[in-house]
Amino acid sequence: MTIASGDAPGDVRGAAARSRGARLARWGRHLGGPTSGGLSGLRRREEVRRVARLVVLSLAALALVVGVGVNASAVPMTTLMVPLLLGSLVLPPRQVPAFVAWMVLMVAASLLLQPQVTVRIGGAVVIELVMCGIVLATALRRARLGVPHLSGDAMFVDLRDRLLNQGTVPPLPAGWSSELALRSASGTRFAGDFLVATRLADPDRLELVLVDVSGKGDQAGTRALQLSGAFGGILGSVPSCDFLPAANAYLLRQQWSEGFATAVHVRVDLDDGSFELATAGHPPALLRVAGSGRWQPVTGDGPVLGLLEEAQFSSVRGRLARGDSLVLYTDGMVEEPRRDISLGVDALTGAAESLLRSGVPGVAGRLVERVGTPGDDRAVVWLHRS
Repeated sequence: MTIASGDAPGDVRGAAARSRGARLARWGRHLGGPTSGGLSGLRRREEVRRVARLVVLSLAALALVVGVGVNASAVPMTTLMVPLLLGSLVLPPRQVPAFVAWMVLMVAASLLLQPQVTVRIGGAVVIELVMCGIVLATALRRARLGVPHLSGDAMFVDLRDRLLNQGTVPPLPAGWSSELALRSASGTRFAGDFLVATRLADPDRLELVLVDVSGKGDQAGTRALQLSGAFGGILGSVPSCDFLPAANAYLLRQQWSEGFATAVHVRVDLDDGSFELATAGHPPALLRVAGSGRWQPVTGDGPVLGLLEEAQFSSVRGRLARGDSLVLYTDGMVEEPRRDISLGVDALTGAAESLLRSGVPGVAGRLVERVGTPGDDRAVVWLHRS
């Protein structure tokens, strides 16, 4: 290749770099930002909006103080609660301390402008200062979590919903149905029990994992959210026989002080009804045989997840004939203080058989409401072949 005079290799590279820079500049202008890129422009505009909100709320508080000075009876000092609460909702955590300090000054100024300081006025001042402390503490907590104002709550809700969607059983072919009923000890959607499910092809099979994380309610809910995401990634990505060992290894890597969990994993062939089930310290599953109306416990053998390295998990095989049901549940359904777990299993099967008289649809929800310990997380998965 011949290089013309004056076009040294360095000049060629420089021209190419300038050409790329020109293209980036055009893209930045197309995005509405400066030549450094549209994103930096967007960040600056967002920062301007944040400062504008802070200024508007500060001026609103000042205007209310002026109103208190003009006519304290028409504009009570408690109106300062409005900009304070609005600031806690729309201001980012790093701006809240300065805004709270400003609001404390406004409270002090409105107190000095009162024609007469009564006990009622003093109580209002105390309430205002307490609210300032609450807003400040909330902002510091949000800053520690690394989430902004209102969008932080939306982010957590979205994360929760995305992970909980992994517990939705995929649509099943004709002749199969499933139900999930889950109740948290705290009455919220955050619970220590969760389900992960997937449907795979070749052959057509369903894999379910019901997990009970140590702890109860919201305390276990955060760990359950993390584990449901991790287990959802593992399920279907490894052979069925490797799921529980992989889940156990993941829990051990977390090094949680209270990081163990029990689980039951079942793989069901949707063509012929055969299944393989393994447990990790979990209560036995229950198989209802339609032909005899009898309930049979089905359990594997394995320790709880997150305690032992190189843990071994054995599985058992069975088959769901037409009319049979396989029921998975957590210990909140069968455990009660000072009662043997076998008695709890008997109570569960008795209640299930009684509820079946009303039909299979809705039986899981009715069973959770009737049986179990209200102070514990409870979950039931009912898989039926018709």
